Amino acid sequence: MVSLNPIRIMKNNADEEKAEVARLSSFVGAMAIGDLVKSTLGPKGMDKILWGMSSPNGSVEVTNDGATILRAVGVDNPAAKVLVEMSRVQDSEVGDGTTSVTVLASELIREAEKLVEMRIHPQTIIAGYRESAKVAREALEKSTNDNSSDEALFREDLMNIARTTLSSKILSQHKDFFSKLAVDAVLRLKGSGSLDAIQIIKIQGGSLDESFLDHDGFLLNKRVGMHQPQRVENAKILIANTPMDTDKIKVFGSRVKVENISQVAEIELAEKEKMKDKVDLICAHDMNVFINRQLIYNYPEQLFADKGIMAIEHADFDGIERLALVLGGEIVSTFGHPEMVKIGKCDLIEQVSIGDETLLKFSGVPLGEACSVVLRGATEQIIGEAERSLHDALCVLTSTVKEPRTVLGGGCSEMLMAKAVDELASKTTGKEARAMESFASALRQLPSIIAENGGYDSAQLVSEMKALHAMGKNTVGLNMYDGKTDCMTELGITESFSVKRQVVVQAAEAAEMILRVDNILKAAPRPRKEDRGHC
Repeated sequence: MVSLNPIRIMKNNADEEKAEVARLSSFVGAMAIGDLVKSTLGPKGMDKILWGMSSPNGSVEVTNDGATILRAVGVDNPAAKVLVEMSRVQDSEVGDGTTSVTVLASELIREAEKLVEMRIHPQTIIAGYRESAKVAREALEKSTNDNSSDEALFREDLMNIARTTLSSKILSQHKDFFSKLAVDAVLRLKGSGSLDAIQIIKIQGGSLDESFLDHDGFLLNKRVGMHQPQRVENAKILIANTPMDTDKIKVFGSRVKVENISQVAEIELAEKEKMKDKVDLICAHDMNVFINRQLIYNYPEQLFADKGIMAIEHADFDGIERLALVLGGEIVSTFGHPEMVKIGKCDLIEQVSIGDETLLKFSGVPLGEACSVVLRGATEQIIGEAERSLHDALCVLTSTVKEPRTVLGGGCSEMLMAKAVDELASKTTGKEARAMESFASALRQLPSIIAENGGYDSAQLVSEMKALHAMGKNTVGLNMYDGKTDCMTELGITESFSVKRQVVVQAAEAAEMILRVDNILKAAPRPRKEDRGHC
């Protein structure tokens, strides 16, 4: 006779959540992550203190960047991990919108939970969400503006995007200053869009508005070797990546047997001669400054000093990559053919003091396809958050240079998309229409949360915006300075189209993935054998 008891097919410590329990677990995890970062959204959003215990004294970060917060929070819920990963991808793809994408995905899940309770099947909700996301994206594309053909208007667009991005960060008090700094830095890249070419140097002391972009040159946080020229005019620079330590016998496991101490001296002399030959090969190039990625030991440093050459060691790889972009040289590793090597040039190399730091300044550089930004601030936490804020602005600006279309911010784009989705829902028969209405409701939650974070009446403001958009006033959004609805074009609140599109697409896809879940299987942990070794 067959037993009616349930048969367990998984290992002892393995776990399984089924059907409603699994769905509820996923929904709760996703909504909790949204609630965690919700209060940081918008220009009046609050900051979080992240207190890590990895180091003996504990590391402290103060931030309102969604990706940074979620990266620091250890989550155990699988659905929450999906949203954390999504915000990380948003950060790496476009640099901004990390909080928006997490909040929108969690609001979509919150709306889906209500529909599931009404006995609407998840696949029906997913079908409605897919149609909604498609229509929302089309409405967003129709509302875009492209000024890339007019240089002055495009620069103003970039300034407005930078101001909007920085208005929710620690730099909001100095947003005009840092917006100009970020736009100048990105336009110096001449369309390459590689953020590696922008070097951010953090120096404690002073205030945030003492930060600056080095317009006519490049800064390197390194020192010149001992007894070498400290200032060089009309510099000809050889940029290299070569070992300049005493050449050891580099065959692994090799041994040299000697009969007396004088033979050791002969080996050392041979090594010195080898290094001297290498320095002579380098000095055969038409140059008076040598910059190496790797260390330069005392003996070759002394040889360079004897020849009156400025030698700079241990310029990290990013450092010499940027120097090659700025000086018009190339990075070399072998020195047998001086005529084939491209030497970098600049008018002047000198040491400058900023705060407690002494840096090397390269003035009068020929290309200027890389630049240095010096950030000042009272504490390590302030400078760290300023760097994250500036990095977000730089990422958004570089993506705007590649995709120059812009949309209006302040909740205006979300209301536009919600209106388009509502119109689609009113023409749709079947239960998908309910899912579409929920999608529109989730989109309207973003301006509602932004208003709430500023301490304003969100219900009043969002209903006003909804009515005005229905009347055809498509540029109306939230004025967070005065707590009222206003024209976003007049206020210059502009956002990058690529950021906004990425937010809608990723949030819809993440919500769809979590909605599909009906079973959570947790693997048994790997058994650990007892260590019977003696202490």
